[in-house]
Amino acid sequence: MIRLTYASTASHEWSSDELLELLKQSRTNNGAKNITGILLFSQGTFFQVLEGEETFVENLYKEIEKDPRHKNCTIIEKLNITERAFPYWSMGFEKIDLKELRKMEGLNNFFEHDFTPAGFASNKNIVGPLLTHLRSKLVKQVSTESHEELPVEHDDPFIKYLHRTIRIGVKFLSILMVFVILVSIVDVLYVIWDKISESPRFLMNTNDLLETFGSFLAVLIAIEIFLNITIYIRSDVIPVKLVVATALMAISRKIIVFDYKHLDPAYVSASALVVVALGITYVLLKKGD
Repeated sequence: MIRLTYASTASHEWSSDELLELLKQSRTNNGAKNITGILLFSQGTFFQVLEGEETFVENLYKEIEKDPRHKNCTIIEKLNITERAFPYWSMGFEKIDLKELRKMEGLNNFFEHDFTPAGFASNKNIVGPLLTHLRSKLVKQVSTESHEELPVEHDDPFIKYLHRTIRIGVKFLSILMVFVILVSIVDVLYVIWDKISESPRFLMNTNDLLETFGSFLAVLIAIEIFLNITIYIRSDVIPVKLVVATALMAISRKIIVFDYKHLDPAYVSASALVVVALGITYVLLKKGD
């Protein structure tokens, strides 16, 4: 993946409706190509970040260069990246004035005199702080809908390093869980073959069906555990809700294959009570949203 950052000058004064239309168009086109980023507009200058596969990003930039609605397209940075700075925005957008830009510590003079494509090109050191500032603004805007357990950005460098280390560990666990899921699928195939190969062939009694269903449900539960693992590197879900939903689905699927002839009534009643409690909890969480 690459991150391409460029700046350009608007060829005319843009209205709010024109900016909104541009944003809609960008989000549609970028979403189809898995390109993320942010667009900043201020003082007649566009500052845009594009992140994604190199071919898609470069092709998009070639199209952007030809757009008559702006001029003086200048590439500020083009970097190979392993992680996106704006992974959850097909195109974030900011229209801010000089007063807000001046609040960024240590960069006041730049925004007062050099907020132009040429100014960005000759002051590339401000790109990093600017991206951090814009990203934090976007996160605050959607804080009611997004949540990061292990944010890659943190004021304390040591905590930031620990978060990055744990995120690597989570990704490794995700790979292991995918392996477990694949092994579980093989186990399902084995169980099915074992049952239909016994005499009488290709016939399954009730117990055989229940055992087969149990193997299927084990795979589904493993997939739900995988989702629980990956929530720690996502910001579009709140872990509590997903954990409750996973628990509810897991115990509900277990109840489906209960052999009630051999289970204690208290065990069945307790299982039913857990389902009801989890169901009420999930409804309250949804209502809270």
